[in-house]
Amino acid sequence: MKSEVLDQAIRHLKKDPILKPHISPASRPPFRRPKKAYQSLVHSIIYQQLSGKAAATILKRFLGLFPGTSFPTPEEVLKLSDAEIRGVGISGQKMSYIRDLSERFIDGTISPRKFSKMTDEEIREHLVVVKGIGTWTADMFLMFTLYRPDVLPTGDLAIQKGFQKVFGLKSLPDAKTMQKLAQNWKPYRTVASWYLWRVVDGENSDW
Repeated sequence: MKSEVLDQAIRHLKKDPILKPHISPASRPPFRRPKKAYQSLVHSIIYQQLSGKAAATILKRFLGLFPGTSFPTPEEVLKLSDAEIRGVGISGQKMSYIRDLSERFIDGTISPRKFSKMTDEEIREHLVVVKGIGTWTADMFLMFTLYRPDVLPTGDLAIQKGFQKVFGLKSLPDAKTMQKLAQNWKPYRTVASWYLWRVVDGENSDW
């Protein structure tokens, strides 16, 4: 995300009396240079339902299968045997997800070159055809790979807890409620979501 866009987002969000107390000069979203699409989605699949430490170990072993390259191509991944993939700790189910993803990149079902002309919802629909990629993964991809500025991941438990805390709700809100409460944050709900994660997880947030 460009620095000037991030600056605009923070200025806009500070106008909201609910979110403003949770925005401090010292806390600035660390949006870094995005990963390539294929790399990001393989990373997401490997990290599903695992602790960060365990997933990082498996990812390191997986990348060790491809010496001399920072990240393999879909073609290189498909050349691996099932035994090689499972040997680094990737489950059979995740292996099928990664193979499906690789095939769809090769045959053009997933075409990152089209993303710049696609809406957020079109990209979600584009991605969820892949085995193992649901709405949550698609939202994380939009936010942290493509840096789309106005994504609200209502299916994320920490985001739900963040809404509950900052708005003083008695229970976790549903998607419709969150969409309504976040109206003032448009068109920068990606950045607002980062602050909600901070509210819940503090400075130790992975985001």
